[in-house]
Amino acid sequence: MSTSDKARFISFEGIDGSGKSTQAKLFLDRLIQEDREGILVREPGGTPISEAIRHVLLTKGNRQMVARTEALLMTASRSQLTKEVILPNLGQNRWVIADRYADSTLAYQGGGRELNLDWLQDLNKFATYDLEPNVTFVIDILPKEALRRREQTEDRIEEEGIAFQKRVRRTYLDLAQQYSDRIIVIDGHKSREIIQNNIWDEIKRRYFLTQ
Repeated sequence: MSTSDKARFISFEGIDGSGKSTQAKLFLDRLIQEDREGILVREPGGTPISEAIRHVLLTKGNRQMVARTEALLMTASRSQLTKEVILPNLGQNRWVIADRYADSTLAYQGGGRELNLDWLQDLNKFATYDLEPNVTFVIDILPKEALRRREQTEDRIEEEGIAFQKRVRRTYLDLAQQYSDRIIVIDGHKSREIIQNNIWDEIKRRYFLTQ
């Protein structure tokens, strides 16, 4: 099997309203056009258990939830998704495209909720069976622009406000510096077509060198 034929695990990250979900879907469509098998998963969610956890996490009325509970629930959902969906599909040589993965916990519960990053790193490793994406794209956008783009209906985390999203964004950018071999920052203010072309060019540079 050539390098370009191997399955890859690609995650998309960013603050709420960054456009990462749109780019993840467009990327999967592009893969399928290139005759590669792939699936799209989202976090939190992706399995019956994980979706039940998602409901608890994002319901607006759950304001009593403390930051540690949030982190534990997020990683519990991730653990189920990893074991039940991601690892089996990678094992069957399918590309897995994730709309959020472990970096979200570092950015949201670490940066946003100001929990200890080292503790969250260990929690992530336990929950993910030490699995990391091959490449992570952070769709970077200013929080004020992200707020303008978002739909009116907000979940429990989206309604935290600009200051929270600023901390999340700053943590994503810090992570991109720390893990520059894996995390690629993409300017989310450009058109969706330009963003997708930039993403695809990076993937092609890394994996499709024979084409």
